[in-house]
Amino acid sequence: MDLSIIVIGDELLLGQVADTNSGFIARSVAPLGWKVVSVRTIADDAEDIYNAVDEAMKTSDAVITTGGLGPTKDDITKTTLCRYFNCGTHFDKEVEKNIYSIFEKRGLKMNDLTRNQAIVPDACKVIQNRFGTAPIMWFDKHTGCKDTVLVSMPGVPFETEGMLPEVIGALMDKFNPDIVMRHESFIVTDITESDLAARLDCFETHLPDCLHLAYLPSPGYIRLRLDGISAATDEAELQQIFADTCLQLASELSDNLLYTGDSAPDRIVLELATSAGLRIATAESCTGGTIASRLTATPGASECFNGGVVSYSNAMKIDTLGVRGEDIEQFGAVSREVVEQMSAGIQKVSDAECAIATSGIAGPGGGSEEKPVGTVWIAVRVADRLESKCYRFPGNRSRVVDRASTTALIMLAKMLKDLQ
Repeated sequence: MDLSIIVIGDELLLGQVADTNSGFIARSVAPLGWKVVSVRTIADDAEDIYNAVDEAMKTSDAVITTGGLGPTKDDITKTTLCRYFNCGTHFDKEVEKNIYSIFEKRGLKMNDLTRNQAIVPDACKVIQNRFGTAPIMWFDKHTGCKDTVLVSMPGVPFETEGMLPEVIGALMDKFNPDIVMRHESFIVTDITESDLAARLDCFETHLPDCLHLAYLPSPGYIRLRLDGISAATDEAELQQIFADTCLQLASELSDNLLYTGDSAPDRIVLELATSAGLRIATAESCTGGTIASRLTATPGASECFNGGVVSYSNAMKIDTLGVRGEDIEQFGAVSREVVEQMSAGIQKVSDAECAIATSGIAGPGGGSEEKPVGTVWIAVRVADRLESKCYRFPGNRSRVVDRASTTALIMLAKMLKDLQ
């Protein structure tokens, strides 16, 4: 199936807001075998919207638009779609009920502008937006023997991401009712993408036609995604081929395979620690609480995450975590000696079996010839087992913090995995 994506909003073209919706949609449909034939970013302009929709409808089986559905005057997607599909509007009581429910949960008072979002085009089928007040609108267009669908979604990424699975499910029912799919992800570490591709060259060459392997690199690790697709009549055969291939791929990855499943390092750490009945604590300097923030962003983290300390100053390292002042003076705050003591200190004050400690130079200043910007020491403990290592991360301050946080989590995940 060919899909076109249209993202709408002046703020996108002005660079005030980054477009994350098109990438999320494209990544979500790729495993289904759908082809994204175009992605366009256009202004809140009626003619631009109309022309972009017209072109996309002529060249695609389905079109997804995001944005322009708010209650303000510059949100004109709905009226433009009424014009394109040559229809009027009506007030939808179910949409109004949904809006009231969302406002009640948020403790907000309804106003007329928001209530007017319940006015929807006559030609559309409404999909209730469980994450926001703008309804999702589904339009069918029949031209000769060709059926085309346009789905208009909100521009708020949280809402688009939350509702996209339901939209994709509806599109699957319409265009691929007799297709079955299988997906599995593999989190791979300690290898570059090019080295991994070289290792898997023979494996990929002999992949069955119904399977596809995708490389999805992130800072610090690579997510491999194996996708299988076939006709529903061949489901049993696909299931066997897919299972056998997953086992073969895991064997090929060997020690570089950290985790089987679609999960980020923070979630992997929480899962492994929870299953082992272990608790976690963090002592962060250069990462400034980022590791703790990632861990606590996952529901249920309280089962194993005890807490953390942002020991940014040397005094905090000494007074709270018990780091020896003479070691800071002799080796510097960014050193093996200091992060190892930080990890032992947080283990003690938090009563946690697992500890992560970081100390580094995130930049842009503060570096030296011996310890340039990007130098980060990380220490990880699980009970009496300790591992510490120095890294040199490239990039600006935020990138150094991001890479250091991810690497620290991966270090702990590996140590927890070894306990299994």
